[in-house]
Amino acid sequence: MLKASGKELYYHTIKKDDGKSYYEIDFVITRNNKLVPLEIKSSGYKTHTSIDRFCQKFSSRTSEKIIIYTKDLKEEDGTLFLPVYMTMFL
Repeated sequence: MLKASGKELYYHTIKKDDGKSYYEIDFVITRNNKLVPLEIKSSGYKTHTSIDRFCQKFSSRTSEKIIIYTKDLKEEDGTLFLPVYMTMFL
């Protein structure tokens, strides 16, 4: 849906402090010259550490953070939780 709507999609990793593994951001898009990290989560997810870490590291360059998931629309602690079917509106 993102590609079909003309979005340029990027993938990003950030090395964890242990130096052996990575935080992964599924997609990064731009909006108004700012980065918008997107995480795609299944219905059973518990945390979203990667997107939180990304926004901490690049706070001056990010405008918002969005998690696409299988439940209802909500906003919580500065994160937009977007149902999968609403992805086309990004």
